[in-house]
Amino acid sequence: MGILNGKVYLPGKFERQRIAFWKRPFLVNELEQQHLLHDRRKVYELLEMYGIPVPRYALVNREYPNQELDYFIEEEDFVEVHGNRFWKPFVEKPIDGDDHSIMIYYPSSAGGGMKELFRKVGNRSSEFHPEVRRVRREGSYIYEEFMPTGGTDVKVYTVGPEYAHAEARKSPVVDGVVMRNLDGKEVRYPVLLTPAEKEMAREVCCAFRQAVCGFDLLRCGGRSYVCDVNGWSFVKNSYKYYDDTACVLRKMFLDAKAPHLSSTIPPTLPWKVNEPVQQSEGLTRQGSGIIGTFGQSEELRCVIAIIRHGDRTPKQKVKFKVTEEKLLNLMLKYNGGRSRTETKLKSAIQLQDLLDATRILVPRTRPDRESDSEADDIEHAEKLRHVKAVLEEGGHFSGIYRKVQLKPLKWVKVLKNNGEGEEERPTEALMVLKYGGVLTHAGRKQAEELGRYFRNNMYPGEGTGLLRLHSTYRHDLKIYSSDEGRVQMSAAAFAKGLLDLEGQLTPILVSLVSKDSSMLDGLENASSEMEEAKARLNEIITSATKADRNNVLPEKPWMVDGAGVPPNASELLPKLVELTKMVTEQVRLLAKDEDEELADTSSYNVCLPYDQAKALGKTNIDVDRIAAGLPCGSEGFLLMFARWRKLERDLYNERKERFDIPQIPDVYDSCKYDLLHNAHLNLKGLDELFKVAQLLADGVIPNEYGINPRQKLKIGSKIARRLLGKILIDLRNTREEAINVAELKNNQDNDPTVPSTGKDDTDYHSKINGKFEGARRASFTSDMSLDQDDDDDKETKYRLDPKYANVRTPDRHVRTRLYFTSESHIHSLMNVLRYCNLDESLQGEPSIVCDNGLERLCRTKELDYMSYIVLRLFEDTEVALEDPKRFRIEMTFSRGADLSPLESNDSEATSLHQEHTLPIMGPERLQEVGSCLTLEMMEKMFRPFAMPAEDFPPPSIPQGFSGYFSKSAAVLERLVNLWPFHKYGNANGK
Repeated sequence: MGILNGKVYLPGKFERQRIAFWKRPFLVNELEQQHLLHDRRKVYELLEMYGIPVPRYALVNREYPNQELDYFIEEEDFVEVHGNRFWKPFVEKPIDGDDHSIMIYYPSSAGGGMKELFRKVGNRSSEFHPEVRRVRREGSYIYEEFMPTGGTDVKVYTVGPEYAHAEARKSPVVDGVVMRNLDGKEVRYPVLLTPAEKEMAREVCCAFRQAVCGFDLLRCGGRSYVCDVNGWSFVKNSYKYYDDTACVLRKMFLDAKAPHLSSTIPPTLPWKVNEPVQQSEGLTRQGSGIIGTFGQSEELRCVIAIIRHGDRTPKQKVKFKVTEEKLLNLMLKYNGGRSRTETKLKSAIQLQDLLDATRILVPRTRPDRESDSEADDIEHAEKLRHVKAVLEEGGHFSGIYRKVQLKPLKWVKVLKNNGEGEEERPTEALMVLKYGGVLTHAGRKQAEELGRYFRNNMYPGEGTGLLRLHSTYRHDLKIYSSDEGRVQMSAAAFAKGLLDLEGQLTPILVSLVSKDSSMLDGLENASSEMEEAKARLNEIITSATKADRNNVLPEKPWMVDGAGVPPNASELLPKLVELTKMVTEQVRLLAKDEDEELADTSSYNVCLPYDQAKALGKTNIDVDRIAAGLPCGSEGFLLMFARWRKLERDLYNERKERFDIPQIPDVYDSCKYDLLHNAHLNLKGLDELFKVAQLLADGVIPNEYGINPRQKLKIGSKIARRLLGKILIDLRNTREEAINVAELKNNQDNDPTVPSTGKDDTDYHSKINGKFEGARRASFTSDMSLDQDDDDDKETKYRLDPKYANVRTPDRHVRTRLYFTSESHIHSLMNVLRYCNLDESLQGEPSIVCDNGLERLCRTKELDYMSYIVLRLFEDTEVALEDPKRFRIEMTFSRGADLSPLESNDSEATSLHQEHTLPIMGPERLQEVGSCLTLEMMEKMFRPFAMPAEDFPPPSIPQGFSGYFSKSAAVLERLVNLWPFHKYGNANGK
C-alpha cells in the first residue's frame, strides 16, 4: 500500500511481494551507517543495555595476530578470560560481524574436535574438524557458552516495533546439512513467539532503531536468548510475512497521511476476507499394528523408550601396586601435592604424562623392592607393559574410554626441599586402569539402524513424516544418556538415524543428548541386595542343588528361585575353565610373535596420530587389519592376551579351588566379541566355549538382579527408582496437555460467538499454552504430582504457527523421551514391569504384563545390545475426558541383538555377520491383542516404586536472568496485547 497522487493505493495480491524491495530511506538509520551491526561486541553491549538476554560471553581483544594476553588462559577443556571460565563446548565468534567463520569447540569427554559454521555453500552450512583442539589466536574474538537448542534455530523478522514474524529451521550445529525444498529454498516453518520473545523483538527493534530487522533466537532450557542481530533483513519465501507486512505498512501510512481512514479499514487484506479456510484432517490416526488395530479415533501422544547401548568391546580393568618414583610424582602432580589423596587421570594431557613415564619404566625392573621374587618382578613388568599397550591403543586419548586411578597406600616422613621441617611422601600406591567398553563399528551401525526403525515404525500414520513433525515444533524430543561413553555415543548414533542426520557423532551428541547419571547410572542403592542374590546364585550353581520347584505351579516357571540356571551347571564349570585355558594359550602365542616384532622395530617411542574414528566407534570394518591376520579394531594381540589371561585367572582360583561365578558373563562377552569380530583368527575351541558360557550366562545374568520375583522387584525398584519417577512425569505431562487442548477446542466449538474462520487463531493457541502452564502450576503442589521435573516444565511454550504453516495437522503434538542406559537398568525396569503386582500395597491386582508376555520374558535369557522397552501413550478422542479409557498404554520390548554369532541359517543374519554386525530383534508385545492398559492403572502400579515428587529438584531460573523474567503481571499483560491485529488472527507476532 502506498500514497499515489494524494490517494490511498492498495497493492495487488502479487504486488505486495515487492514491499521488501522498496527504496528504504525512511527505514534506514544512522546506527547502521555507523556499522554498529558489523561489530558483534557493540551488538551485545547494546542488547545488554536494553535488558535483552544474551548468552554468557567474554571478549578477547588482540591488537595484532598471536598477541599473548595475560588475562587469557587456554587449557584442554576450557578457556578463561579475565577469570571467567568457559568449559567446552563453547562458541568462538570473530568480533567482525562480516566474518561468518564461527567455531564450536567440543570437550575431550565427547571426543573433542571443532565445528566451523559458515554461510551456506550448496547444501552445507558447517564442517566438523576432529583434529582441531586449540582456539584461534589471529584476531579478536567473543567466547560464549554453547546453548543446546535441540537441533533447531529460530529466525525473527520485525516490521516495526509491534510486529514480528518467526521461523524455525534446522540448526547448522548438528550435522551441517541444509534442508531444502523442491524449489531449492531452505526449509523453514513459521512458529509462535512467547510473550517474552515478543517483548524481546520489540526491544531489538527499538534498540537498533531498525524497523525492518532480523535477529536470531536460541531457545535453551525454557529461556530465549538473542545471539545475533542482522539488521535490514526480511523473509525470503512466506505469503504470511508479506500479508502481515502489507497490513503493517498500510496502517503506518494511513496513520501518517489519512488518520480518518485508519480506523475504518479492516486490518485484513481485501482478498483475504472471503478466502476459504483450509480444512484440517484432524487428529485421527489408526492405532499401532504392532499389537493390533485399534479405533480410528486414536492419536499417538507420547513415545517413551528405554534403550541399552550398542555392541562394545569387552570392559577391562588392571589393578596393581606401584612404587616407582615417576608414578608417585605423577600422582602428586595432579592431586595438588596431597600425599594421602587419590588421583584420577582422564584428560589427554594426564594420560600422555602417564604414558611417557610408563615407556621409561617398562624395560626396567622395579627398584627398591627388598623381598620380591623374580616371578613378582616379571608380573609387575608385564602389568606395566599392559598399561603402556592400553595407553598406546589407537594412538589417541579419550577420557570416555580410559581412566586411571592412583590411590596412595604407604607414606614416609621426609625433609622438605628447603630444609625447614618435614613432609609426608607416598612410597606405594594402588594403580587401577579401566578401559574398554568402546562402542564398536557394529554398535554404531546398530544404533543408527534402530533410530531409522523408530522413525518409520513407532509413529503410526507418519512414517518418514516424523522429520516434518520434528522440524515444525510438533515433536517434543528429549534424549537422555548415562555417563558412560558407549551409552552416550549409542544415543548420538540413534539420534542420527531417527532424524536422518549426517556427519560425525560429536556435534550430534553435544547438541541433542543430555547426560543424567543419577537417573541412568549406578547400582549403589541395591548393592547389598545384589550381593545376597549373587551369594544365593553361587550356592545354587556350585553345590548342584536344585531349586525348590514343588511349591510353584508348573505353568509359571519364572516364579522359581534361580530360574534359568541349567540343571548341570556344576558340571559345566570345569569345562568352561578348560576351554578358557585353551583359547588363552592360543592368544598367548599370537601375542608373543607380536611382542617380538615390536621389540625388533623399537617402536616404543612412537606415538600414533590421533584417530577420531577409533575414539567414537568406527563406522567400517578394519579390512586391512583383518587381511593382515590382526584383531579387528585397535586391540592388538598383547591386549587381547591380557584380556583372556585375566579371565582365566579370575574365573578359577587354583590355590583355593574356587570358581568365581560373577566372571561367567565376562567370559561370555569375550567369546561373543571374538566370534563376531575376530572369527578370522580361527581360535580352536572358541565356538564350543561360547556355547558353554552362554548356557551358564543365561542363568547367571538375570539372577544377578534377583534370585526370585520378589527379590527382582526389590532390586529393580531401587535401581530404577528415579527413572520410574521420570517416566510417570512424562506420561502425566502428556495427559495434562492433551486434556487442556481438548477442553479448549470443545469450548471453542461450543461457543457460537467464535467465528468459523478463527479456529486457527494464534490467540487461541496462546490460550492453549497458557491454560496448560496454569494447570501444571496448579498441580505442582498436589500430593500426587510428579511435575517438579525442571526440564519438562519448559516444554509447551514453543509451537508451530498453524495459520501459514502449510501443515495439514498443525494441532498435532507428540512427545518423545529416549533414555539410553546399560544392561542393569534395562533388567531392573523390566522386572518392575512384570512383577509390580507382587508388592504388598497392590495385592490382588493382576500383572500389567499378560501371561504370554511373562512366559516370553522367561524364555528371554538376555536383554542384549540395543534391547529396548517402549511405552506408547494413545488418546481416544471419542471417549469422554473423564473416562480412564481415553488414555491407554501400549508396552513392547525387544531382546536386542540376541542372535548367536554362530547362527548361519538366515541369509540376512549371514550377511550382517560378515559385517561384524548382528541384527536387532523386532518388538514383542507384553499385552494381549485388544487389551487396554489405562494410564490410570499404569500410574497405580508404578507409584509405589517411583521416586516421589519431593525428591526431584525444584525448577530454577538461570543465574543473571531472575530480574528479567519476574516482571509484574501488568507488564506481562501489556506484552500479550502488543500486537494490534491479534483479535483478528492474521497479523499478530509469531
